[in-house]
Amino acid sequence: MLTEVDNTYPEGLGEPLNMIFSGSSDADVLVDQETDGGFRNYWLSVGFGAECLGQRDASQQRANLGDGKGSVNQTSLLRWNYGDPQLGTCTETIQGGNHFRYWVQNGDSKNSGAYFFAASYEMPLEKHHDIVPNGYNIGRDEIVGNITGSAIPTLNLTDSSTYSGNTSYGGYTYSTDIRYVSGLLSNTSDGINHYATVEENGRPAIDGLVAVLTVHILERPANDAAFNNIPLTLSAISVFAVSSFLATLL
Repeated sequence: MLTEVDNTYPEGLGEPLNMIFSGSSDADVLVDQETDGGFRNYWLSVGFGAECLGQRDASQQRANLGDGKGSVNQTSLLRWNYGDPQLGTCTETIQGGNHFRYWVQNGDSKNSGAYFFAASYEMPLEKHHDIVPNGYNIGRDEIVGNITGSAIPTLNLTDSSTYSGNTSYGGYTYSTDIRYVSGLLSNTSDGINHYATVEENGRPAIDGLVAVLTVHILERPANDAAFNNIPLTLSAISVFAVSSFLATLL
């Protein structure tokens, strides 16, 4: 369960698909949208949002989810918003932090509706968004920590570790159950992108665990629409200013 990354050295390295958003989650939250309590609204409740000002990730990765579609480009990428749903993902783009790419398992051979994530904690843009030491495990576990409101002991996790938490956004409240599973990834540095810098204190780049999230909607707004708390549209001046600034960096 590794992605395919272009222009690695040596060739053929990938990044771990270290989180799964279970197809057993409520149907509404499996729809990739902000409205009606969908997938994007759920992630706003956790503090993640779409790419800065709608920009498209230039470093697309591919993955094969075994659903008959073969290797396909990522569906999208969400970034930590630093508590600012309007411009926070621009901050993450520049300063670095947590983010994840995702794919949906919806082919003819396997149509579970599950989302597969490649989560990691990256360095600032000026350091080319390389991954911090232990950054694949940390990226996964900080997401779990944001959901549960607790610190996740990355070095002590096992395939029997479980967590749960509630989050809210736009009038929706979600419950999330998380369990760590083994057998989908290896505890290794072999084949892992950035392996030389992600390894830490003799430990391999990834620990072989995958966090599986199952999400249910506990509460809905009276009108059952998630747009009440969607961030206000930025003014044209603000959009132009931020876009111009990013253009000097990217």
